[in-house]
Amino acid sequence: MRDTSTRQGPGRTLVAVYGIFAVAATSRSAVQLATRFDQAPIAYVLSALAAGVYVLATVTLAVDSRRIALAACTVELVGVLAVGAASHVAPDAFPDATVWSFFGIGYGFVPLALPVLGLWWLRRTA
Repeated sequence: MRDTSTRQGPGRTLVAVYGIFAVAATSRSAVQLATRFDQAPIAYVLSALAAGVYVLATVTLAVDSRRIALAACTVELVGVLAVGAASHVAPDAFPDATVWSFFGIGYGFVPLALPVLGLWWLRRTA
């Protein structure tokens, strides 16, 4: 019988990558909000939102809380698509990059791939 836990097998790698992004995004947004908020408030608030989503996804995937993990990955995918598109359409609104700007280009497009992999893993282990 196959183990259907989200934290087993490749799920461990997924949780680890989410954890790395949670730490990175939280650190980045904390520094931005504390030192340069007036320069790009929209971008920095979106960075903080991304950080919160990454923390939530990390924890819920690690503890196998599927409904919340599904919501976190869905919000993340919608966020990266919306912010990615907005940063192309109105680049002046983003004078400084967020994790999700230009679909995560600054992070090798991992922010675009991560929620897709998260949603796929949740479905595969359902």
